[in-house]
Amino acid sequence: MAEDWAADVRKYAPDADEKAIAGIVRHCGIALQKRDSSLVAFSDKEELGRVRESFLKKKLGLTNSDADLDKAIHSIGDRLKGDRTKNRVTVYYLLADHFGKLSAFS
Repeated sequence: MAEDWAADVRKYAPDADEKAIAGIVRHCGIALQKRDSSLVAFSDKEELGRVRESFLKKKLGLTNSDADLDKAIHSIGDRLKGDRTKNRVTVYYLLADHFGKLSAFS
């Protein structure tokens, strides 16, 4: 699947860090090879739980309450509302940026 992840991220973060995007792409790895797993389904509670537990807590090491993390996830979802495809790389970039954790990828 050929996708310009950086172009999608720049729709929401015009000054996006190329190294951070590349790091997130590496982190996502095989999940980006299939269309379905390359997207975040904001209507699926289990999916949002995985984003919170696996990405925000494990990868970024956040210790905020689940309510705070869920609020951030939902705010990113609201930001992407006009876009039918919510690419995982873009969602992860915006979340990492929101919490000041882009350095974990660059």
